[in-house]
Amino acid sequence: MRPGRRLLTCALLASEAAFPGRVPAQELELQGFGQVNYAARVTASDCAVGTACDFPLGEERLQLRLDGFSAEGTAGFSSKVDLYHDAVEARAGVDLRETYVDLTSDHFTLRAGRQIITWGVGDLLFVNDVFPKDWVAFFTGRPLEYLKIGSDALSAGIHPGFLDAEIVLVPFFQPDHYPTGERLILPDPFAAGVPRRVDSPHRSLENVEVSAKVSRYVSDWEIAAYASRTFYRVPAMQLQDSATPMEVRLFFPRLNTFGASATGSLSGGVLSLETAYYDSPEDRGGEEPDIPNSEFRSLIGYSHPLWPDATLGLQGFAEWMQDHDAYIAGLAPGYPGRDEIRTTVTLRFTQRLLYQTLTCNVFVFWGISERDAYLIPSVRYAFTDALWGEVGGNVFLAADEHTMFGRFSRNDNVYLTLRYSF
Repeated sequence: MRPGRRLLTCALLASEAAFPGRVPAQELELQGFGQVNYAARVTASDCAVGTACDFPLGEERLQLRLDGFSAEGTAGFSSKVDLYHDAVEARAGVDLRETYVDLTSDHFTLRAGRQIITWGVGDLLFVNDVFPKDWVAFFTGRPLEYLKIGSDALSAGIHPGFLDAEIVLVPFFQPDHYPTGERLILPDPFAAGVPRRVDSPHRSLENVEVSAKVSRYVSDWEIAAYASRTFYRVPAMQLQDSATPMEVRLFFPRLNTFGASATGSLSGGVLSLETAYYDSPEDRGGEEPDIPNSEFRSLIGYSHPLWPDATLGLQGFAEWMQDHDAYIAGLAPGYPGRDEIRTTVTLRFTQRLLYQTLTCNVFVFWGISERDAYLIPSVRYAFTDALWGEVGGNVFLAADEHTMFGRFSRNDNVYLTLRYSF
């Protein structure tokens, strides 16, 4: 542990002195960072009222993280809190990123509280990871760690030796932070001023989300199976009257998932495989155009070093919608539909230079079936061990604004991040 991060609190010392042998010694570790993060839109476009036009992101953050551990290592806690000023909305606030308590033994772990959970093997492609994400942060150039949102959850792990099992209970539904037109310019099929009403799953025992994962190593391969009973985290839309809509209802249909993944070494690189079935129980026949159809999602990825300090990663991803004919038949006249099989390829190239102080990275999404693309180039330089800066961009290419990336085509931006860690 670096000097200055180890703190023995006066209270614990006093307790140990007053009650020798009764209060276990504890260790606290404080760390954090200060960060500035700005993004400027470079696409010339008119903005709707209420949309951050020229600067979709402008903020300063101070993150404080406090970790505590018992002397035996069987108990601990962690709290990660961001204090921020949002210049776009001219307000300040507090973002509780994570706060949880851990209990551990030789074969059992328990974590309770707000926690960020990541499952699956994809690189920016999510198959069995059904936990909440912040897509606005991702598309406007915040550091990648801000793509994930914490869940207020109870997670338990069982580790008998021949496998690892984890079960996660989430009693309070947390949607994705999805684009709504406040930071990003989006096509809107409805007339200006039509109100939106958001209906989230009500809090009850019936709506507690349950996710489970079982994994084990076979040679140098990790094999995992997943299952979940949750909700779609991006809302479906339902019109009060499709002819003359007076209100748009946003709601989150039920979702069940079942999947598997495998990752391991192959020919000097790393091969990743993952698949899942998305069961949409509220629309198993596919006749409801307002509710997502059931579908299969699968990916294959391979990452390999090219030369010293350079790596290339490739992924292929496919979404196969079930009951596609019923979906097309249920669409309103003139409303664009998606392909039965939607395919995407990604590429990540990373090159480190100047004794690994300079990192050049480019990530590309190429939507083969929808003929669109999303490019994320970046250059990061570490001025010192504690201070780094990054310049990058988000570039969307498409001929049709109704495709996955085409709907963001008026949101090309460049971003700047500076972070000092302590």
